[in-house]
Amino acid sequence: MSDILVKKGKELSYLLRHDKEAYDEKKIDKNGWRNVSELIEEFGFTKRLINDIVSTNDKKRYELNEYGTKIRARQGHSIPVNVELKEWVPPTYLYHGTASRFVGSIMKEGIKPQTRLYVHLSKDVETATKVGSRHGSPVILKVHAKEMYEDGIKFYLSNNGVWLTEYVDTKYIEEV
Repeated sequence: MSDILVKKGKELSYLLRHDKEAYDEKKIDKNGWRNVSELIEEFGFTKRLINDIVSTNDKKRYELNEYGTKIRARQGHSIPVNVELKEWVPPTYLYHGTASRFVGSIMKEGIKPQTRLYVHLSKDVETATKVGSRHGSPVILKVHAKEMYEDGIKFYLSNNGVWLTEYVDTKYIEEV
């Protein structure tokens, strides 16, 4: 992947998920959509570059509306948008990849969304390992998702396969 694609991809991630000023100015709507034309005019993107970022992102992080005039991130926001997630029944287990330095606090306090709206969970150990590796030496935590759901906790499945919930209590977590 080219350096420009990586650099502009990171910028796009910020502009769609964390740009509070743009959200306050209504440049990002309540459902997380932002005009492609604004990104082109104000931030040096091109239509082709945006399409390339969307199509090559291995996490399938972004989606365009049916006309290609608006774009949004599917999850990972720190701004309070509603990306129209649908509630789903989770599998028996989901997995959370984290760095070893965070395990102690997680086992005391649970898994919190930190600066994001939701805790992100993976359907398999492999994906969770990739996520945990981004933050240091990875540790995989098994989350008893079905038990959580049966206890009344809501789960959402993003369009790109990431499972989301608001918080995971320690009683549902075990180290793999």
